[in-house]
Amino acid sequence: MAVAVVFPGQGAQRPGMGRELYERSAAARAVFETATAFSGRSFTQLCFESDEETLKRTENAQPALLVVCYAAWQALREAVPEFTPDIVAGHSVGEYPALAVAGVWTFEEALHWVEQRAKAMHAIAHQVPGTMAAVLGLPAEQVEAVCEAVQQEIGEVVTPTNYNAPGQIVISGTLRGVEVASERLKAAGAKRIVPLAVSGAFHSPLMQPAAELMTNAYREANFQKPIYPFFSTTEVRLLDDPDEIRRVMGQQIARPVRWQQSVEAMHALGVDTFIECGVGDVLSGLIRRTVPGARTLRVVDSKTLDETVAFLRGEG
Repeated sequence: MAVAVVFPGQGAQRPGMGRELYERSAAARAVFETATAFSGRSFTQLCFESDEETLKRTENAQPALLVVCYAAWQALREAVPEFTPDIVAGHSVGEYPALAVAGVWTFEEALHWVEQRAKAMHAIAHQVPGTMAAVLGLPAEQVEAVCEAVQQEIGEVVTPTNYNAPGQIVISGTLRGVEVASERLKAAGAKRIVPLAVSGAFHSPLMQPAAELMTNAYREANFQKPIYPFFSTTEVRLLDDPDEIRRVMGQQIARPVRWQQSVEAMHALGVDTFIECGVGDVLSGLIRRTVPGARTLRVVDSKTLDETVAFLRGEG
């Protein structure tokens, strides 16, 4: 048995996230307290008391998710200290807690950099308006072909940016580009086109200025060799060299998230169990659609923590 611990990205956030783990686990509480002391903002207030609209804002969602995801990991580690993951990975901003777990940077460093990332993405999204939409029910090749044709015909950016699972691709681009591509994809047989409540065209070429900002900022960052294997979901491979991780993370927000391909690759490496730490069950659902035989567990509240601990101890 090989186990991957995985962390969700923006969109998974919800009011009240992390409260049960905070109330139950001293290790989880310590993460919230460290984050509050380090950043000067109350993460218990942000995560437990904010409404949905407040948490949707990029500058809130991304650091809040990091804190909750890392707190979930610490709660699991507290309960089963002997557990060591075979791989850690994350979806988009979920790579930040994954890198903290892997020891590439400290939790405080991860919080600093995720706040810088959120600010950069927010600033560029304000300067260059864009959007995203989920395309359901079409193969990736067809989505790619339609987006390429739209770009050539109308000169607007639109491209696949999240390969989430078979038949679930997210496209990003300018408002007009996504609108026209969505119409074409619907006509081509897409079951649904779901506009996403985001402020920009994340993971598309429109985010390149933000990627350059992060690339420059990371020149001063402290990257260490991972203590657990880190799987990059933009490169679709394990990364071990600190300087390569620095380069990849600098460009991450302007490159597609290849989650489906990464799950398939991790499975090919022997991973048969995925533990989703943080919020909700989005990744677990995508994993089961991608690798139907995979076992999925979660650490998002007391019940799922108990179930995962029982499994890791051989009791489940």
